[in-house]
Amino acid sequence: MLNDKTILITGGTGSLGKRLTEIILSHYKPHKLIIFSRDELKQFEMSKRWNSDRYPSIRYFLGDVRDKDRLVQAFRGVDYVIHAAALKQVPAAEYNPGEFIRTNILGAMNIIDAALETDVEKVVALSTDKACNPINLYGATKLCSDKLFIAANSIHGGNLHKTFSVVRYGNVAGSRGSVIPFFQECAFKGSIPITDPRMTRFWITLDQAAHFVLHILEVGRGGEIFVPKIPSIRITDLAWAIAPECRQEVVGIRPGEKIHELMIGHDDSHNALELERYHILLPQTVFEQRFKEYPSAKRLPPGFEYNSGTNPVFLRPEELRQAIGQLEGVYNASMRTLWSTTAVTTIYE
Repeated sequence: MLNDKTILITGGTGSLGKRLTEIILSHYKPHKLIIFSRDELKQFEMSKRWNSDRYPSIRYFLGDVRDKDRLVQAFRGVDYVIHAAALKQVPAAEYNPGEFIRTNILGAMNIIDAALETDVEKVVALSTDKACNPINLYGATKLCSDKLFIAANSIHGGNLHKTFSVVRYGNVAGSRGSVIPFFQECAFKGSIPITDPRMTRFWITLDQAAHFVLHILEVGRGGEIFVPKIPSIRITDLAWAIAPECRQEVVGIRPGEKIHELMIGHDDSHNALELERYHILLPQTVFEQRFKEYPSAKRLPPGFEYNSGTNPVFLRPEELRQAIGQLEGVYNASMRTLWSTTAVTTIYE
């Protein structure tokens, strides 16, 4: 699907952008792969590994999603856009709401406008579980972003050659913002801070997230929010898996933080579908007609919630220890096996 295509990744110097870059350059032959980001140092460091001498299709483009004119320049000749750029830290959003609005909401509007003004065929925007029934500013900005991308499909009159889809998943283990490196650092001091011992989170690895995004880039028809079926973890189990000998110290919940995360709320259940490996949220206004596009899908029962606390699939502490030990590898076949043992049977390739 990506052979001879031009792909642009916003926020391409981040953890997911680098993993996507590796997969795309290893498994496909794109015409161009454009890394769009605002940090020239990160681009320089990334170019040491993926430079134009070794990888003639790679390009690095400085710019900010807040700048629509720059996006229009960057999008010319681009076929597919993966929108990964965002401000993401929950506590920072509570104290700097304007900055998150400018990047996560106004930036999303700029992506849409630039895509509509150029020849971009598909946009896949990355979301977060915090966008479902948000209680913090970060989640609220991503919910607004999701709504913008879904609504963008109606702007061009349903032209199937220009589509916008959203991928929503939980915390990415092994990414730059993961709690794992923080816990590992705290372990040297003899104790690990736990905000609340009841806390649970969804678990997806960087590799799984990247493959899922590329899968959706291929199958997305526009207007969907795709939610992968992934396991949950207990924060206390994660702390034990990292440092079983350390004391766990309860420090209290942070501003804007939930005990459990949602990826599908019960209010969304009436416009949600279930497939074997993921769920799909469709716009309520077109649900009945779009439902027919997925003959193998089934409706979710009224009141269904996809909640990290009630998820039927949890990783056991021993599985977490095994998974954490494998995260440093670039690509781990054994993680496929681990995921398959937790009722998620395929990684998306």
